Amino acid sequence: MKKKILTGLLIFVLLFGFIQFFRPEKNWQINVSRNEIFYKKAADPRIVTLLKTSCYDCHSNNTAYPWYNNIAPVSWMISNHIREGKDELNFSNWDLYVPETQHKLLKKIIEEVEEDKMPLGSYLIIHADAKLSDADKELLKFWATDKMVEIENSTK
Repeated sequence: MKKKILTGLLIFVLLFGFIQFFRPEKNWQINVSRNEIFYKKAADPRIVTLLKTSCYDCHSNNTAYPWYNNIAPVSWMISNHIREGKDELNFSNWDLYVPETQHKLLKKIIEEVEEDKMPLGSYLIIHADAKLSDADKELLKFWATDKMVEIENSTK
């Protein structure tokens, strides 16, 4: 019985060590994208800070990785979350979206913030500073609404 446990433990350790060689590509962009949402037009620094603190890790081309991202299979799960987040909205590619899509994304930001769906609860466990206060939510909603009006006026 003891030999089976030790053999199983050895196999587990070897497999765990082996999977460490298979790492996902990092979501790091060295230079600021020319398509980034704040590249062409500056925004209130509070908005920039809020988005970078609460949204950019999963919704941009530049993630600030936690230490535990170096351990598989956690790194795979984080990479998948980032890929899914960027598929929904990527602030680094904002200017590549047509105005109608930008408008829809801003509306979605408002909905997600109002319903406390973003940032994800699983993200907030480790990143408590990303939690949005009621004042933060109001500021984000005001900013998103203002951007929506700006888009509407530019497409008339």
